[in-house]
Amino acid sequence: MSQSSVSRSSAKAAPASPSPTKPPSPRSRVRRVADRGHYDAATLHAILDAAHVCHVGFVQDGQPVVIPTACWREGDHLYIHGSTKSRMAMALAEGIPACVTVTLLDGLVLARSAFHHSMNYRSVVAFGRFEKLDDAAKLAALEAFTEHLAPGRWAEIRGPNRQEFKATMVLRLPLTEASAKIRRGPPKDDAEDMALPVWAGVLPFAAGFGRPEPDPLLAPDTPLPSYLKTASRR
Repeated sequence: MSQSSVSRSSAKAAPASPSPTKPPSPRSRVRRVADRGHYDAATLHAILDAAHVCHVGFVQDGQPVVIPTACWREGDHLYIHGSTKSRMAMALAEGIPACVTVTLLDGLVLARSAFHHSMNYRSVVAFGRFEKLDDAAKLAALEAFTEHLAPGRWAEIRGPNRQEFKATMVLRLPLTEASAKIRRGPPKDDAEDMALPVWAGVLPFAAGFGRPEPDPLLAPDTPLPSYLKTASRR
């Protein structure tokens, strides 16, 4: 089984001043605080590239379901994977409508009034139908997923064997109907509250990786890969 290399975007953070564009559809238009909406590919891709988990919403047997799962982006598609026997994978493979959300928390916004407390965040909502990848595309997608988690790892590990490959389903969603919503900056207090003797501002939040914890069964002389040293400093 060959292991083809897959290139991917290195962008990780949303642009400081993305250019506003027209929403791709009425349902993807940001309505509440519309000036926080962004529809350009660069902003959408940057948020998705910084994410590791998305929430997939769909309706099955009349029941709304939202399931968190690992995700990654390649080009203009968002990818997920799972067991071929999982409820979500089997349902999405049939092409039912779905909605995917990603949210990155950047800080708590502490205002002078309870009403104006908020959060700084970057989020993406995408609508559409997933498609199941065939075997020819599935291996490359799994490599891209591994490289998204830890760039350089695919070349070191054992690839999926025939049974593992058969038991794994990869699906992708086109990003043709997606929008981003971003809040930045300090609290927006009312003028009459500005003189209140209470601290106001932003408490930044930064997610990151800690020090790698080796498997207790790992051979003592196994070196720590350089890409994990880099990850632990992020």
